[in-house]
Amino acid sequence: MESENPDIAQKGSLLDNFEDYENVKRLTESLPTIYNDQISVELAVERFTIIVDEYQEQPHLMDPYMERMLLPLLAIGRRTDQDPRLTHLAMKFLYLLTKARGLKTVVRLLPHEVADLDPVLAQLYQQDASDFETWETRYMLLLWMSIICMIPFDMSRLDSNAQTVTGEVREPTMLRILNIGKRYLSVCDKSRDAAAWMVAKFLTRRDVKNEQLPDFIDWSLKIMTEADLDTMPGATTLSGALMTLAQLFKIGKREDLVEYAPMILQKLIDRQLFEVKNTHIRKFAMKLTQRLGLTFLKARVAAWRYKRGSRSLAENLKASGSTEGGGQISSEIQGDDDDDYDVPEEVEDVIEQLLVGLKDKDTVVRWSAAKGVGRVTNRLPQELADQVVESVLELFSTVERDEAWHGGCLALAELGRRGLLLPERLHEVVPVVLKALLYDEKRGYCSVGSHVRDAACYVCWSFARAYDPEVIKSHVNEIATALVIAIVFDREVNCRKAASAAFQENVGRQGSFPHGIDIVTTADYFAVGNRANTYLNISLYIAQFEEYTRALIDHLRTVKIAHWDSNIRELTSQALHRLTVKDPEYMRTTVLNHIIPLCFGIDLNTRHGATLATAEIVYALSLLAEQENKSIGDYLDAATILALKQITVIMESGRMLKGITGETLRPAACELIEKMSLSKLPCPEDNVIDHWQSVSDDNIIALRTEIDIHSKAVSALRALCNQYYRLENGLAKPGKADDIIKRYITGLKHMDEFARMGSAMALGCLPKFFIANNIDQVLDALMAATVRSAGSEKFAEARREAFTAIYSICKTVGLTCGDNVGITPKQLDTICTALFKGLEDYTTDSRGDVGAWVRESCMTSFSEIIQLVLIVDEKLLDKHIYVSLTQHLSQQASEKIDRTRACAGGILLRMLHQETPMVPHIPHREELKKIFSKSDVDFLNWSACSDCFPKIAQLLSLPEYRYQVLLGLTVSVGGLTESLVKHSGTSLMTHLRAHDSIDELQAFTDTMLKIFRDYQKVDRVSLPMMKMADLLLSSGSFDRLLENRESSFPQSLLQLIKTEIHRSGDAQKLLISIDVFCALLQFEGDIRKKCLSQLFLFLCHKYPKVRKTTANKLYEALLVYDDVVPEEHADAVQEILTETNWQDAVSVVRLLRNKLCDYTGIPKPIIKAKENPAGKGPSS
Repeated sequence: MESENPDIAQKGSLLDNFEDYENVKRLTESLPTIYNDQISVELAVERFTIIVDEYQEQPHLMDPYMERMLLPLLAIGRRTDQDPRLTHLAMKFLYLLTKARGLKTVVRLLPHEVADLDPVLAQLYQQDASDFETWETRYMLLLWMSIICMIPFDMSRLDSNAQTVTGEVREPTMLRILNIGKRYLSVCDKSRDAAAWMVAKFLTRRDVKNEQLPDFIDWSLKIMTEADLDTMPGATTLSGALMTLAQLFKIGKREDLVEYAPMILQKLIDRQLFEVKNTHIRKFAMKLTQRLGLTFLKARVAAWRYKRGSRSLAENLKASGSTEGGGQISSEIQGDDDDDYDVPEEVEDVIEQLLVGLKDKDTVVRWSAAKGVGRVTNRLPQELADQVVESVLELFSTVERDEAWHGGCLALAELGRRGLLLPERLHEVVPVVLKALLYDEKRGYCSVGSHVRDAACYVCWSFARAYDPEVIKSHVNEIATALVIAIVFDREVNCRKAASAAFQENVGRQGSFPHGIDIVTTADYFAVGNRANTYLNISLYIAQFEEYTRALIDHLRTVKIAHWDSNIRELTSQALHRLTVKDPEYMRTTVLNHIIPLCFGIDLNTRHGATLATAEIVYALSLLAEQENKSIGDYLDAATILALKQITVIMESGRMLKGITGETLRPAACELIEKMSLSKLPCPEDNVIDHWQSVSDDNIIALRTEIDIHSKAVSALRALCNQYYRLENGLAKPGKADDIIKRYITGLKHMDEFARMGSAMALGCLPKFFIANNIDQVLDALMAATVRSAGSEKFAEARREAFTAIYSICKTVGLTCGDNVGITPKQLDTICTALFKGLEDYTTDSRGDVGAWVRESCMTSFSEIIQLVLIVDEKLLDKHIYVSLTQHLSQQASEKIDRTRACAGGILLRMLHQETPMVPHIPHREELKKIFSKSDVDFLNWSACSDCFPKIAQLLSLPEYRYQVLLGLTVSVGGLTESLVKHSGTSLMTHLRAHDSIDELQAFTDTMLKIFRDYQKVDRVSLPMMKMADLLLSSGSFDRLLENRESSFPQSLLQLIKTEIHRSGDAQKLLISIDVFCALLQFEGDIRKKCLSQLFLFLCHKYPKVRKTTANKLYEALLVYDDVVPEEHADAVQEILTETNWQDAVSVVRLLRNKLCDYTGIPKPIIKAKENPAGKGPSS
């Protein structure tokens, strides 16, 4: 159902203010009372997480309340006289707030007085760095220390000569802070990030810098030299040191750090940290390198960079609406006044490493390198900066991998948005960006390049913000066209959305994109999320603008037609079909002439795409011709028509339709035949039509593949018959119909399932004029194909297609009561008999219950035939057929397969509530309507066991449905799926509790026993039946029968189970029967003795598993039913059952079993003498 507000999907979760402060306050206040209850703690953490996550996109809304939320948590977390679990819980809440709002905002709100230093530091030293469950505490304490350690007092003033407990003089506070920071730089959890931040900030203090900075640099260099990168501790420690140095060179003063920069850079290069396998190390090495480069260069902004005059969207739109030059935004490139600026030689090494980093295999490293290129270039003289740009452009080479293209795009975007790509460079930059927007490199069965295209969209986005409209005016059409192509035709949704965002930014900032507002309105961020929508709808809308029409068509015919993804090629052909109406002349003269030769090219993907595109374009042209009362021959010249006829001929002669390539090309060839037929392509030559028929037959009968080609071939056959085998008088060509029908009837008898499937589908698709004289023959053949016979009992899919074909023929030729051509009442009765037989198809193979496909086809076909009957005359079918169909549907609606249940239930409810015309003879119609309301037709979820089984179980009270519904419920209650067994069993027991009178219970048990007898030795029903019997007996559903000693149910059930397991070697069946025998012990009298006798037989069964299970189950039963064994022997019996190793040899356990017989008064089983096959006497 459509939403009343169409903007609700685009609105998202926008909030006006922070509405959960009271909830946070209550959770915080509850911490001291719940911290020792694990369940309460988990619930509180989950609730708090949900609250803060709701504000992830708008964290600023928490700012007015942030301090009020932090301080109570901090007050709990800082106490040392409480259970550590409470401290850790409070710190976890603090971390969640920090994660949502950001550490820089939270840190500023933390208390940072002198009095806080020692307690926090002492608490940090008390933490166990190896405790993985309390890392949030360490993380928050380190963050807190990062603000406390910046107090404006000399650290030496905070030291004293106080001694520790052992008598040693305590370390200076400065060293204690650094040492704890170093300790946490080598851990693997998030606290390492906080430690790096804290140490870097601490080292920027003047007093610490003077005393400890050289030592820390030496320590870091030592780590870089000695760290073993092949071990986790070594890699982790090195990552922490590099992270700290990167932070230090970011926030420290240049004059304090420049002297250390060369040695650190050299160490990075010497240790080859840019080439190690560890991604984190490479990323932090790249971050540190760019910060070193900025340290070598003075902090300055290049005077030569391009500066856009205004960034107002309103000004841009105003300028685009005025005459040229009237409202132009001013821009200026300042002269280069830094010729005398000396660039250190180390900068060359920095730039080299950054450029190499643009080609790194990991995105995070390339992204860091790109930002470094932009930042460093911003401080270089124009000449050197121009060389950097030139080096970046060299990455866009055909010999470079996709990583280089991606890194190059990121670097161009960073340079562009900083104004470092001068307008003179745009003629070189724009072409490579346009290439990047189409980058798609095939590798194996897929391709890489989506990240490159996404980054190229980022470059276009940055151009919109960087340049004045006048500067980029000459490139507007190229960029706009490329972005539009990416918006509608890119395979990846993130690229389409990125292109849409870039296009929208350019429309707003530049104001000169052709039809920008119209396109942005239609192809917005959300509309481009569906690929089929962009290909088939949005592209058609954009193609109405002449600036984009041919560009869209050319992209499809040159690029997407050969795409590696078959789905894209199919969408491409469909898009070309729709775009034909926008420029039919171009399609006819240029596009067709270009793609027809590609149908025989070297590349398989190109052949497939070109064939599909050819078919769709010709069909689109034929529709246009039909609107003008012309034929396709008037649109296409003779050479083109001849070429179209020869496509499949050349494919077959070149053996392109054979083998693996044939699996791809066969559907395309069939679609070509179909579209040529629908286009009414003039084919006076019989040999072309015969060839097309041959191709269709080959794909229908001779197919030997799992790929679904049949449906395409059958569609082609139908179109072929309608166009080329029909005479002007409406009859079929003489001999053609008989020949083709005979061929497919023969295929129905083939011993290959695929041939049978194709033949059945083909017969079902034939038009009325084609089969009018052969209806009896076709129906008889299809009817025979639905019968399970020796050699074909596993052909469930073939039987499914045969039933579907029978309905298709009924629909095609119609039903008749007189002499007209159609299905006669006698044939209709035969069809119904076959359909009822199909509803009992429970064939199984390695795939499971494949007979469900047949049953679903029968139900669907039956329901449609009923509709045809009601249109003609409901009396065409006897009353018992309507009744029997309803009963079968109720059975299928109560079985275990969700899909089948949904099919049956949906048909049943539609028939029940159908009013015009009403389906007659539905038993208990009014009672059914009370159970299933009219709204259930649309809203009852048959796939949800909890929804459908409570309603289905109510049908057990209706005599006409009891047998079928209980049969279906038996399979469900005794099934394997937990939810299925739970809900079906609960619904059944609920029904029995509500209908517990003796008469109703007797009717239920009689039906249950009848089903058991009817399906004796049929494991599909008998095994679930025993499981259901055990469930009902154990749950007390039959307690009323305990009072009725005249009931024959227990005795009958016992006899049926004994018959079921007689001479059975199925261990599963034997184990299930044990449960039922134990449950039957609750009935007194002769039935109890017989059950005990059977159980004692199992105690000496040949299967050890059966013996052991019997002993365990019998022991449990005796505990429940304490009157089974005489009280004086109860302990002895239980001891034997529990203490005996029932997996010992039968001869050993038989003696103990016989003791049990003595204690319970059951005759000892007598060993039957087996006949010796050799005639040498009896053996035991």
